[in-house]
Amino acid sequence: MEFKLFTCVILGLFILPLQAIKYMIMSHQVPENGTKLPLMEEFYTIQGEGFHTGKAAYFIRLGGCDVGCHWCDVKESWDAELHPLTDAETIVENAKKHPAKTVVITGGEPLIYNLDYLTQRLKEEGIKTFIETSGAYPLSGVWDWICLSPKKFKGPKEDVLQAAGELKVIVFNKSDFKWAEEHAKMVGPNCKLYLQPEWSKSNEITPLIIEYVKDHPHWDISLQTHKFLNIP
Repeated sequence: MEFKLFTCVILGLFILPLQAIKYMIMSHQVPENGTKLPLMEEFYTIQGEGFHTGKAAYFIRLGGCDVGCHWCDVKESWDAELHPLTDAETIVENAKKHPAKTVVITGGEPLIYNLDYLTQRLKEEGIKTFIETSGAYPLSGVWDWICLSPKKFKGPKEDVLQAAGELKVIVFNKSDFKWAEEHAKMVGPNCKLYLQPEWSKSNEITPLIIEYVKDHPHWDISLQTHKFLNIP
């Protein structure tokens, strides 16, 4: 039977966005053990944001996200179906080719998938494992560093909040400062706290962040320095 997917599909009392429907379809194709993952891109570069800014790292960007931030700068990562299922062993072999033995797994939302196998294999090869996540899904994987960047559309899980080494809040408007403080209370006492201006509003928001950090010095400023350097 031929059918169409509309922008929203009504199932009982629940309205599911098209992106969530697409993820549900894709999830049946990704092995539950994480031996294959939808790989959007992988690249060797300099980390541009947060605690590890300025350090070389190999980035692995997985496709698939149902969080749906309207200001996301990698919307092409949302639809997992657009990105080929790739053997985790292939990803590990590619990561081994580069001098810096640090991998950053990002997305999309990487915790949609079981990352135990991939991270265990990377660790076996002597590679440090970092993740950038909204925390919207339960934590899987073995991590040396977790950067939690929570989103209002789908809140972070408790296990990710407690494991995070870094809380990075994207500031889009003034109300985000209060929201950031609420989440700062949820993470562990040793978690690093960062406020980062949303790129398209950086001229407007950055001065506000500067003044806020001066008045609230438990926060640091994170900038997307890779965009200033014109690197991935």
